[in-house]
Amino acid sequence: MTTAAHDDAVALGRRLGVALSDDEIRRIAEHLDRLPTPTELFAFDAQWSEHCSYKSSREHLKKLPTEGPTVLLGVGEDAGIVRLGEWQGETYGIVVAHESHNHPSQVVPFEGAATGVGGIVRDVLCMGAEVIGIADPLRFGRLENEHCRYVAQQVVDGIAAYGNAIGVPNVGGDVFFDESFNDNVLVNVVALGLVKEKDIIHSRAPGGSIGWDIVLVGKATDRSGFGGASFSSLTLNEDDAEQNKGAVQVPDPFLKNVIMRASYAVFAHLRAQGVTAGFKDLGAGGLVGCSAELCAAGELPVGAEVELERVSTAQRDLPPEVIAIGETQERLCWIVPPSFTPTLLQIYNDIYSLPRVARGACAAVIGKVTESGRYVARYHGETVMDVDLAFLTGGVRYERPYVLPKIAGPQTDGVWTNMHPEAHWLLATLPAALAHRDVCSRASIYRRYDGVVRGCTAIPAGFADAGVLVPIPGSSLGVAVGMGGNPRYGLVDPRRAAELAVAEAVAQVVAVGATPVALTDCLNFGDPTVPEQMGAFVAAVEGLADAGRGVGLPFISGNVSLYNRSSAGTHVAPSPIICCIGTFADVSHATGPGFKRAGSPVVILQAPSTSDAMSGSVLAEAMPVPQLGLPRIDWHWFARACALVRESIATGAALAVHDVSDGGPLVAAAEMALKAGTGSIGLRVADSEPFTSRSLTLRYSEAPGFVVEVGDFEAFIVLAKRHGVTIGLDMETTAVPAIDHVDQDGAIVGSIDLGTLREAWEAPLRDFYGSVA
Repeated sequence: MTTAAHDDAVALGRRLGVALSDDEIRRIAEHLDRLPTPTELFAFDAQWSEHCSYKSSREHLKKLPTEGPTVLLGVGEDAGIVRLGEWQGETYGIVVAHESHNHPSQVVPFEGAATGVGGIVRDVLCMGAEVIGIADPLRFGRLENEHCRYVAQQVVDGIAAYGNAIGVPNVGGDVFFDESFNDNVLVNVVALGLVKEKDIIHSRAPGGSIGWDIVLVGKATDRSGFGGASFSSLTLNEDDAEQNKGAVQVPDPFLKNVIMRASYAVFAHLRAQGVTAGFKDLGAGGLVGCSAELCAAGELPVGAEVELERVSTAQRDLPPEVIAIGETQERLCWIVPPSFTPTLLQIYNDIYSLPRVARGACAAVIGKVTESGRYVARYHGETVMDVDLAFLTGGVRYERPYVLPKIAGPQTDGVWTNMHPEAHWLLATLPAALAHRDVCSRASIYRRYDGVVRGCTAIPAGFADAGVLVPIPGSSLGVAVGMGGNPRYGLVDPRRAAELAVAEAVAQVVAVGATPVALTDCLNFGDPTVPEQMGAFVAAVEGLADAGRGVGLPFISGNVSLYNRSSAGTHVAPSPIICCIGTFADVSHATGPGFKRAGSPVVILQAPSTSDAMSGSVLAEAMPVPQLGLPRIDWHWFARACALVRESIATGAALAVHDVSDGGPLVAAAEMALKAGTGSIGLRVADSEPFTSRSLTLRYSEAPGFVVEVGDFEAFIVLAKRHGVTIGLDMETTAVPAIDHVDQDGAIVGSIDLGTLREAWEAPLRDFYGSVA
């Protein structure tokens, strides 16, 4: 093509409003050797977006460990699968997917968050799994800002409305509040599923599928979500607010509920008839994106031919590009042999009556798998798309320039000058720490969710930092899910923040008694074209790689969300958010963090060499403590401490465990008292040496570790020596509903009743849907 022809292609792209760069459009035109059609440009716009192609991040993600003995299916498909265990001669796996829906949730919070749940549930469903749970790590702006509070409320309501309606329990998550999220909320969602290893369905065209049917299932296609993939790969601009709203899909959880159950019936028929099929959800890129990726991932190179007029639409005369690329929710795509197609159509259309559940909803054959290696789409006989399938799905790659973050050195000048190391300061700080926005009770949020709807929840959200499910009726096998990722840390040191996120997620799973088996990640960062922002991303990935190897766990699923930047230039805090999956051979050993009885020794397991690193901590916001960076993690020590906790829970030597994170060990111990079942078990905290200002930092250090209520102290000591872990023993549960601070002589020098602490802990978010304290 001539330069003028290339310029014509660029001009067309600018008229259509695609997010492709001029160079990318020229490359497409050069490859096609002609002017692209509008449908083709929109298809490339979606497939070559950051959201679909990972064009800025893919090379760096290769650093992450992804293999291990527990992995049944690693990265590369819609979800990863990790081994749960054996039951009645079958190997069961837990399907895990982890995604973000950040931009949509900022623009249209209720619908954006709800469709985030819908999308992640489909990712798990399409692996042939029964969906068993969801979790939601959330990052909001400060609630003192009226609009931020509105966004937060709507996001929570959207998640609740969707999850509750489809009958899937919300069993975990976390919430942080920071000014950097005022204009860019982060809504991450995790979904879990259960599948037998032999019943896994892959998101690819099976071998020998030439001539097989491509079947579209679900909601009638409409204009909602058109351009969603490229929209999620751009900086939010207030001037485009109304246009952006049109890129957000519209959820229909009641239709999804029926589709899920119909799909379970299809799975059963596939197993009974011994049929292999390909299955994938329609997310980013719509019909073309889904069906093209199914064919591109096939065992042999294949192509596809689709007839767009066969697609059920909600409105007449939708243009072919909307039918092809629109991201209407609640849709799935099958590739099945023609002999199975009548059964598939009958299940969705007749037995489960999709057309009667929602207007235009149905299952319909819309195309065929071909041997051409090309993706061809026609609309009423006119070819609107004819491209090399590998070129379409191969995307582009960028080596973005980056500048690694400069980490501020220790800052100790001037600290402690206004402080007096009096003993009562230890507890005087505790109410403020419990009332901190990132520590206080989230009950007003998680109570919106149904956490027990399937009847398989052993530990629901709010009772522990990790949720626990018992997914197989009659079996003792269990699964736990924990979350980690502190944005205050990300602002200090993205690499160390990523390591600490892994440690926190793993520790949460260990604290309920589970064995960690796999990790997922969602990497939420700013504009990758800004070298400092790209550098923060690179540093975080390197931290995750080190941490994954440090804990010996693979990453089996994940997502990258870039361009989390407002038009005013505010980037979100670097936010690597980690999920850890743990398993139980016997879920009866699971325990919660609430104290169980009075008179129990309470020990702290925390690597001592990192205890003075208080940057980004809760205590650092309350007073001028030394700023010595973020805690360093000795992974060998951490592994030994995790092994000690797991064994002590399994043997009964430990009664209750809380991981150490936001606020440090004293805050963790206070939460254990507040979560005690009787509400009347207090705590005595003793000084082993004269109280100093450093004693305060030790009590509030956020270095990874555990607080353990010990049931059998002699047995625990034996285990601790065997695992090579030194314990700190200076706390004991009491029958007095208070936390007492005693000096070396045993005299009480400070005391706060649990009622006062509970009020401090519950008050900040009690009026989440009203005024904010």
